[in-house]
Amino acid sequence: MAEPWRLRASGLDLSVLAQVESIFALSNGYLGWRGNLDEGEPHGLPGSYLNGVFELRSLPYAEAGFGYPESGQTMINVTNGKVIRLLVDDEPFDIRTGVLRSHELCLDFRTGLLRRRVEWISPAGRAIRMTSSRIVSFSQRSIAAVDYGVEVLDGPARVVLQSELIANEPLPPQAADPRAARELADVLEGAEHRSDGRRVALAHVTRQSRLTIASSMDHVVDGPAGTKVSSDSSPDLGRVSVSADLVPGQRLRLVKMVAFAWSGSRSLPALRDQADAALTGATSAGWDDLVAEQRSYLDDYWEHCDIRIEGDVRLQQAARFALFHTLQAGARAEGVAIPAKGLTGPGYDGHAFWDMESYVLAALTYLVPEAAANGLRWRQDTLPAAITRASQLGLAGAAFPWRTIHGEECSGYWPAGVAAFHINADIADAVLRYVNATGNREFEQSVGVDLLVHTARLWTSLGYFDADGRFRIDGVTGPDEYSAVADNNVYTNLMAQRNLVAAADTIARHPERVADLQVGDDEAAIWRRAAAGMFIPFDHTLGVHPQSEGFTHHEKWDFEKTGADQYPLLLHFPYFDLYRKQVVKQADLVLAMHFRSDAFTAEQKARNFAYYDALTVRDSSLSSSVQAIIAAEIGQLDLAHDYLAESAFLDLDDTGHNTRDGLHIASLAGIWSALVAGYGGMRHDETGLAFTPRLPRGFSRMSFGLRMAGGTLRVKLTRTHATYDRTSGPPLHLRHYDTSMQVASLEPQTLPIPPAAVAGKTPTQPAHRSPAPYSGGTPDRQDQRSRR
Repeated sequence: MAEPWRLRASGLDLSVLAQVESIFALSNGYLGWRGNLDEGEPHGLPGSYLNGVFELRSLPYAEAGFGYPESGQTMINVTNGKVIRLLVDDEPFDIRTGVLRSHELCLDFRTGLLRRRVEWISPAGRAIRMTSSRIVSFSQRSIAAVDYGVEVLDGPARVVLQSELIANEPLPPQAADPRAARELADVLEGAEHRSDGRRVALAHVTRQSRLTIASSMDHVVDGPAGTKVSSDSSPDLGRVSVSADLVPGQRLRLVKMVAFAWSGSRSLPALRDQADAALTGATSAGWDDLVAEQRSYLDDYWEHCDIRIEGDVRLQQAARFALFHTLQAGARAEGVAIPAKGLTGPGYDGHAFWDMESYVLAALTYLVPEAAANGLRWRQDTLPAAITRASQLGLAGAAFPWRTIHGEECSGYWPAGVAAFHINADIADAVLRYVNATGNREFEQSVGVDLLVHTARLWTSLGYFDADGRFRIDGVTGPDEYSAVADNNVYTNLMAQRNLVAAADTIARHPERVADLQVGDDEAAIWRRAAAGMFIPFDHTLGVHPQSEGFTHHEKWDFEKTGADQYPLLLHFPYFDLYRKQVVKQADLVLAMHFRSDAFTAEQKARNFAYYDALTVRDSSLSSSVQAIIAAEIGQLDLAHDYLAESAFLDLDDTGHNTRDGLHIASLAGIWSALVAGYGGMRHDETGLAFTPRLPRGFSRMSFGLRMAGGTLRVKLTRTHATYDRTSGPPLHLRHYDTSMQVASLEPQTLPIPPAAVAGKTPTQPAHRSPAPYSGGTPDRQDQRSRR
């Protein structure tokens, strides 16, 4: 159902239960609960996660090689505190038995609550109504809670609730898809268990990574006279049982508070006390206060960051769904990374990739700046591992991992992983974006300089000056994972160029850091020389930039002979065949045109986009949002709208067939970019903030908020005018098309949007890979099926 502020599922289809669990997941960036049913079964994929908690696993190689990572890291399913089992006259409540009269899940973006309402008739014929509300707190990051109520509808019954903490839950078999998680069973060793009245606690240690996890739960019970409560515990199970005799008109209510703490260095007693203290605080405040704090937190978020769309309620819902889950992924991710699936599922083993900086932090910088800063502080914390990795590879500076949880490289496939050095420049770009948006020079001095200097050192170690004085970076993998170990990838070279200049400029602003980083004048000069001489290939015959040197000379992939059922290509063709053909998994050169817009002319952008749109199969969820941005910039607004819709409904419609493993957080953050940078035309770099807005057909109005420079800017768009309103903070300088202005608080400025230039011919896409046409309602399903 398309509702502006809610996502609602009426009825329950068990065939898509795992997808539902991902979509209705709750998280705060520290703690994540999938949207599993309260009673625990049936489930598609049980999931309770603590960000940063992982288990080590071996990385087997048929043939070992120097520098290959020795072990991998996999996010694990930790102690499950969601479960509340219900028995009615000794019959377990199970939606697969009896009669399910109604079932509804509702995720409210304004309150942050997941509500459930069920009416069920037991096999013995007793009708009951169950309601629950679930929360993972933004304000109290260790706390999650459930408000659970049950009433009988047609006669007396004995009702029993069993509230549980469960460790080492059995997991379903592992999928064959390499994007899914590795299956790890029984990874938690029991270290302590205790029960006392309505409070139960468990503690465990992971078998290989030796991380300690403490969990505890407490309860408030509200029932009729004679309600009884008991508790018990064992190493992997803690239980509080509540029993009551109910008659119609009576209700048994259980409020369950759950707290978690974990560490790789602190003692078990310290973590136990931490969890107990958090639990005591939450329980003493109570459910109503927890809900009020959540609403207050989200009221502030939506006031400053909401995207409002008039004319398309379905895209409005999808935009707020994206904003909500982007917030959930990073709000309290302090001292840890933001995984590719957030804490909504185990896909990609819970690893963080380069898209954390290039997609998620790109949005969080303007939505929740402190969350973006925390992500970069985590990168700084992992600098020692990145420096060690660079040294192992024979390089200077830092080589940040392609995929990781703790900071060490976890990719066992080096052409697509280890060779993707562009992640260094992506991190540097995120530093620049954050500093430009916030003006936080203290952060630049304490965190930014470290990251910029060590990433710049890698480039001058990895690249070299050729006989013509050009600086070349050979043998690397760019964002497109269907082209590996190529020379002078344009995206990598342009982003490295910015990285090098920024490092030299930043160290000049902070001479107090020169000594401890041992940066000499000659080193900064080399950075500038390498940036000035950076080789950017160009195919003069075709008039386009090759994705990497020689790419446009490769044989083109035979799309006409590739069936619709052979996508994604990586599951049906060997990488060897993909690497030597002109076929693009995800936006690469197009991404370069977005992040280094200054390096391309308008004509080059149009020609490049048309060339690469015909080659890009979008086997990655990272592609369509960027294609939407550049399509909008070159005037292809209808195509941009189709690409936006593809991103917007990727998880809601499960068009990638892997939402069961968790949501695509980078793609969700990319929806923000597609709207703000695409239709809002926002560009922000060292030269300042600029807008070239233009709305598509189907939108009558759109507005969005940005947190910048200590305040908020709200941009309101119609089809003919743009209004810039500095609702708080000091005056802000910006450009609207060719007009420069200063926007002061309480002095909004409205300017006309110039008529659109006539767009060229609409670019074409590979066979079966055109985005589904979107006209403001439901995308054309037949076209979408053929694209799959």
